[in-house]
Amino acid sequence: MSRGTIRAFLVGDAQADRVVPPSGFTAHLTLFVSAAMAFLAVFALALSMASGRLADRWGEELALSATLRISAPPDQRAAQTRAALEILNQTPGIASARALTAEEQAALLEPWFGPDLPLESLPVPQLIEIIADDPAYDAAGLRLRLSGEVPGAILDDHTRWRAPLVDAANSLRRLGLISILLIVGATAAMVTLAAHAALAANAQVIEVLRLVGAKDRYIAQAFVRRFTLRALLGAGVGVVLGMAGVALLPSADDAGGFLTGLGFQGAGWLVPLVIPILGAAVAFGATWAAARHRLSELS
Repeated sequence: MSRGTIRAFLVGDAQADRVVPPSGFTAHLTLFVSAAMAFLAVFALALSMASGRLADRWGEELALSATLRISAPPDQRAAQTRAALEILNQTPGIASARALTAEEQAALLEPWFGPDLPLESLPVPQLIEIIADDPAYDAAGLRLRLSGEVPGAILDDHTRWRAPLVDAANSLRRLGLISILLIVGATAAMVTLAAHAALAANAQVIEVLRLVGAKDRYIAQAFVRRFTLRALLGAGVGVVLGMAGVALLPSADDAGGFLTGLGFQGAGWLVPLVIPILGAAVAFGATWAAARHRLSELS
């Protein structure tokens, strides 16, 4: 569009605006659909962004951490733990290694067995927390050395846990993006139907405008402007309500896991502000295509 056309689109034309009814079911439908779809898009966007953060966090944390489990008779456990710590401290690529205390191991088991678990009477293995350095250690070589010097040591580098968790989080992110695309498509379809209905209802007015010399582009612009502004207004309301709903969700909490922290973080709160612009653009394209198609049928 030229600058003059853009200005005319924003300011509007009183005579052309009379072609499109300012109220009625098409106006209400456009406003409602735009608001509802924008509301859903905010939550789909929040899900997608939260899943992306979750995938990154799981990938980074599980990739850098590992657990060494000492399963040995009680009289040998302390000696094997000291030997394992000595080997770990000598291994290149390991930033730190420490044996968990009895209180820390009890805290790990508490969610499943309760706070009164008698660890001293149970054959609970000694756990050693390993934090990898950059570059990381050679897991295969470390396992070979541990098998020879610490028979009761079992190294778990979380590989079998990390990949499925990251894949699940990435799948949720893709699902959120697909939902946004479906919302965009549904919005375009509903606006198209509303535009077709408005054009059909004003067929006689369009014929009169043509008789007095109005061009199809002039008539189409009136419909496009009205429906675009309706979609922009409706989407704006939906985004405000959606962001308010997201703000009321529980904040990020380690105890809650993925069920908390589903909202936006930092500059991510600015991302939903793009949704009304996107909704207006979708309405613009859908109404323009519907108007040109319908006007060609009325010729």
